[in-house]
Amino acid sequence: VQLQASGGGLAQAGGSLRLSCAVSGRTFSSYVTGWFRQAPGKERELVAAISRSGGRTYVADSVKGRFTISRDNAKSTVYLQMNSLKFEDTAVYYCAADSRVSTSWPKKEYDYWGQGTQVTVSS
Repeated sequence: VQLQASGGGLAQAGGSLRLSCAVSGRTFSSYVTGWFRQAPGKERELVAAISRSGGRTYVADSVKGRFTISRDNAKSTVYLQMNSLKFEDTAVYYCAADSRVSTSWPKKEYDYWGQGTQVTVSS
């Protein structure tokens, strides 16, 4: 299973970016997918997660109302739409996927990880 994240870059505060993560190797719809981020000197945190069908989502309180996670199972891609960006959103963003069945939500443990994409927000 391979995950390829893209879409990061430099944005001004108040601006928008959309991250994409293409997943290959197995049936995409068998994976729960998520986005994490890690800022310098901070622990990695779960930003958003989406269920296999896309019918259930989670976004962290710190980004609620500004970030939206979605997926296109036909394209084997998960997205993170980031609006109203803040300086504190600056981090490396990672997409992740996991096929294990779990009753907990949001899922916080993932088997497969992308390489990370840098998001830098200028204030």
